[in-house]
Amino acid sequence: MTPHDPTPETPPRRNESGRTPDGTAPPVLVGFDLDFTAHEIERRAQVLAALGPDWDPIEALHGEEQAYDLLYSGLDAEQQRLYDDLVTAGVLPRRAGSDGSGGSDGDDRAAA
Repeated sequence: MTPHDPTPETPPRRNESGRTPDGTAPPVLVGFDLDFTAHEIERRAQVLAALGPDWDPIEALHGEEQAYDLLYSGLDAEQQRLYDDLVTAGVLPRRAGSDGSGGSDGDDRAAA
């Protein structure tokens, strides 16, 4: 049984003269550009329409910050050490209310 999509032939190798081994000139490359600007504008408009007129981005950001504050509050010593290591490595941003010393016990994050 033959495959539906046969394997394409490998292009001939070029020698130093810039021609293929069979003496023909290599195929000419053609530039190909796509502009997705109109598509991206339409996508963003559809996202905003789906969010609706009552969506408040500032309120959403505040809710997200509160969720992160809750997530990183009340850490035990090992969790706090790991959190501080990740902040020092630049993986996580330093949360508001953190003392920046890397040695806090997590209580300052609960109040933030």
